[in-house]
Amino acid sequence: MSSRILAIDVGNTRIKWGLHNGLEWFLRGAVDVADIAKSHAFRDVLSAAVIDRIVISNVAGPTIANALEEQIKPLGKPLFFVRAEAGRCGVVNRYDAPAQLGSDRWAALIAAHAAAVDAPRAQLVVMSGTALTVDALSADGVFLGGVIVPGVTLMHRALHSATAQLPLADGAYQTFPTNTTNAIASGAIEACCGTIQRMYLHLAARVGDAPHCIGSGGAIHQLAPHLPFPVAINENLVLDGLLNIANAS
Repeated sequence: MSSRILAIDVGNTRIKWGLHNGLEWFLRGAVDVADIAKSHAFRDVLSAAVIDRIVISNVAGPTIANALEEQIKPLGKPLFFVRAEAGRCGVVNRYDAPAQLGSDRWAALIAAHAAAVDAPRAQLVVMSGTALTVDALSADGVFLGGVIVPGVTLMHRALHSATAQLPLADGAYQTFPTNTTNAIASGAIEACCGTIQRMYLHLAARVGDAPHCIGSGGAIHQLAPHLPFPVAINENLVLDGLLNIANAS
């Protein structure tokens, strides 16, 4: 009988979790990081059937890790917090200090590599949350490096907080924006897409072929339509990577 694995992806803004039974994610949920201490945050997890193992990616710091541990302590299982390594699940980490790579980026790279095992190809792995990360992965599983820039929402907030008159308001994308809110919204999308496109070109030049692009995160749906190449969207990319790590451990 396959073990049931609870995977938890703790981001800067949201916490996503999924319960896998060896065949599928049969139960999933999400909660704001700010709500982690509330009684309802992990109600569905705590009421689920037997959970055998718990694997976690946390980029929100030790205070949130402690709050999470307190919430799911009733499950009675040890928590395995993933850390990036020099190598795991066929992925080689070329970061100068491998452990400094974010655990979410590491899990996403592992998931992307595992998904392409039957048709190896270079991949651009895009994570679009509070921050936008764009990572290059060779066909044989070598993480070549990547960049980090503010995500779409963070750009909005930065402009609002650092200027006197720029509003914090939702705008719409326009090629040539004709009002301030649309100028901010369009500028953030263009900046993020420009970063992704530059990294795509760098990776294509490095490997001599057009890479595959895979994306995840809350803002990926805003960005993908404005990119000149297809983006395979996987909402569970980090969870899939955590599952791979758990199964390999």
